[in-house]
Amino acid sequence: MRIGVPLETRPGETRVAATPETVKKLISQGHQFIIQSGAGNSASVPDSAYEAVGATIGSAADAFTAEIVLKVRAPQAAELKQIKSGTVLIGMLDPFDNEAIAAMASQGITAFALEAAPRTTRAQSMDVLSSQANIAGYKAVMIAANEYQRFMPMLMTAAGTVKAARILILGAGVAGLQAIATAKRLGAVIEASDVRPAAKEQIESLGAKFVDVPYETDEEREIAKGVGGYARPMPESWMKRQAALVAERAQQADIVIATALIPGRKPPVLLHSDTVAKMKPGSVVIDLAAGRGENGSGNCPLTRADQIVDANGVKIVGHTNLPSMVAADASALYARNVLDFMKLIINKEAQLAIPAAADDDIVAACLMCRDGQAVRKN
Repeated sequence: MRIGVPLETRPGETRVAATPETVKKLISQGHQFIIQSGAGNSASVPDSAYEAVGATIGSAADAFTAEIVLKVRAPQAAELKQIKSGTVLIGMLDPFDNEAIAAMASQGITAFALEAAPRTTRAQSMDVLSSQANIAGYKAVMIAANEYQRFMPMLMTAAGTVKAARILILGAGVAGLQAIATAKRLGAVIEASDVRPAAKEQIESLGAKFVDVPYETDEEREIAKGVGGYARPMPESWMKRQAALVAERAQQADIVIATALIPGRKPPVLLHSDTVAKMKPGSVVIDLAAGRGENGSGNCPLTRADQIVDANGVKIVGHTNLPSMVAADASALYARNVLDFMKLIINKEAQLAIPAAADDDIVAACLMCRDGQAVRKN
């Protein structure tokens, strides 16, 4: 089959949906690749690297008219017009954007949103949310270290002792756990909080102290378990107790990294404005939920998407696409996720063979539209 990889055109998007490694594997199976010229440049993959493994370099039109189109982000309006009916589109298409899914359906596209893959053992190798969140957690600590005007580790020098930075991490999913591990390597003193009881052991195993918000009812404890590996919105009473505890810890912290996201919902407010007002001058907040809340906010209402806000001496960093700041590795991991998913819809004869929903739960979960109809509505 002909597989196309266009250049990503969204502002700030530097990743690419296929790398020479994955292209080589698919070509060896009998497929043809058309890569838009320059598609991999921002991820340190020149056209020559694709040509070396047998791909053809072409235009955007060439890539979009392939039988299968691989993308990182959902196509914008101008891109969508170039995709012909019957094309299979695979990417991070935002399964909760009903309007965009409807537009793809009206174009006659068969679209798979990889973010919708279930959190199961079988689907781990194609879990794009985890692979990219892992990178975001790492980069969040690197950005914090850059913005923080002091050392991370404790240092004993001839001029005196420098205290280690204190870091508070809110949310211990994939991004939060990677942030803990990275900050630990840099010598920081770390505390972390999460609504899920199971996160306590993971947090402590990485060398951080668990900030425990006790559950007062069985209902709170049951909700805290989450669904499919994701957190669920907690009751107001628990959120108030957490806010009080976070406010206390944040005032002592030098860096706060907030990572809490709930699929299909606005992110919870974990770091309130009055808490930020009491933080030490020179403190840094990295909000990984930036742009998901009201007015471009995230886990903190003062956050603004793709801006660094100075709130009375506290820097609040609102980068919305941290994986693109590590484009080479982010692309490599994402491309492998895509490759593993494609194994489910392409048979040994290198032909498209999409299984029925009842036969494959991963394919069924990721399928957004087919035959002009939106399959999933939220």
